[in-house]
Amino acid sequence: ERGKREQHLGRLLAMTGNMMLQTMQKKILLAILAALLAIAGAVGYQRHEAAKAALERQREYEQFRQQVEKDKKKHSSAAVNEGKTWQKYIP
Repeated sequence: ERGKREQHLGRLLAMTGNMMLQTMQKKILLAILAALLAIAGAVGYQRHEAAKAALERQREYEQFRQQVEKDKKKHSSAAVNEGKTWQKYIP
């Protein structure tokens, strides 16, 4: 009977050891998964910020282009009137 008890305890210890090992493996797996999720979140945030910055640069470029066009028109209209000014000038 004592031998049966020792065998039973041996099996119980082996099972408990396996269960502890599986639990540790699951915890490590969960930690790795959490790290991968954090990395994916950081990459997603970086992409979002890069897209926002690109959109802002595009807006600034459009404003710059509009200002250049406005200045061109202003300069052209001044050049058109310049000839009239010289015609009226009599020394």
